[in-house]
Amino acid sequence: MRDLQQRLAKLGFETAAVEGGVYGDSTAAAVRAFQAARGLRVDGVCGRQTWSGLVEAGYRLGDRLLYHRTPMLRGDDVVDLQEKLNALGFDAGRGDGIFGPNTAEALREFQRNVGAVTDGICGPESISALERLSRFGGGSVASVREREALRDGALRLAGRRVYLAVEPGLDALGEVVAKGLMELGADVLVDASGEDDSAIAVEANRYAGDLFLGLRFGDIPGLSCDYFASHASRSEAGCHVAHCISEELAKALDYPPAEPAGRAYAVLRETRMPAVVCQPVQANDVEGVRRLVGRAGAAGRAIVHGVQRGVEEPL
Repeated sequence: MRDLQQRLAKLGFETAAVEGGVYGDSTAAAVRAFQAARGLRVDGVCGRQTWSGLVEAGYRLGDRLLYHRTPMLRGDDVVDLQEKLNALGFDAGRGDGIFGPNTAEALREFQRNVGAVTDGICGPESISALERLSRFGGGSVASVREREALRDGALRLAGRRVYLAVEPGLDALGEVVAKGLMELGADVLVDASGEDDSAIAVEANRYAGDLFLGLRFGDIPGLSCDYFASHASRSEAGCHVAHCISEELAKALDYPPAEPAGRAYAVLRETRMPAVVCQPVQANDVEGVRRLVGRAGAAGRAIVHGVQRGVEEPL
């Protein structure tokens, strides 16, 4: 418990001194504030994802050697590396803080270009070169390429592979969405397992879909549609689809327009395809759940139309 409180305090989330070693109200509030700041699900519980986020947030570029391995290295130092590589035109993929094969190849290409040892290991020599050249960089080549692909559109939903993860309790909505997507020619794999985010992301990646769509109860009041974003980058395709779904669903449920949110919880961060998690109602909103049940058909068709727009309309 003291380790948790010390890590929170180091990151600027203070807890009351009287709670030293005790998970009290101020510690729960600090956890919620940290979760909100990191784009995690906000529940005040320090579970596996929140603890991992705390550990990752403590790393700074240069604290350790970074390289591609299994399990993959994660941390804010990896985000910083990805951001610097992308800004210099070496496509490390989105800044998700996971040192995967794209980051490794971008690092090797950078090393070749600066005459460093091409070993894919980010150590003092590579960091020094990155720092020296960072003033010449700007923007993100990964984001630019994703935006160009969207603008080039227009893709067709027919033939696209959609991984649909439905939280227990939203089965009726999931059935309408799955049926609607398949009627438009999409290949749909439905996951109603209720597994945790990381396990769902593993299965989605194994399916090698073109889009991940999650339906779940929200952690904030009202309608929300989330896509991946970190302080370094965001999923342009995910953002585009989330906007379209949010617009259509708000009309179907008579909600005020809701701006999609960039979040970084595991299922958004770890899927390798554009991903959107649609949360039409908060779990403890009895009236909202009742409204959703009564309009499940309209809500499902709205989500399908939003997905179609997001896939087929150029940015």
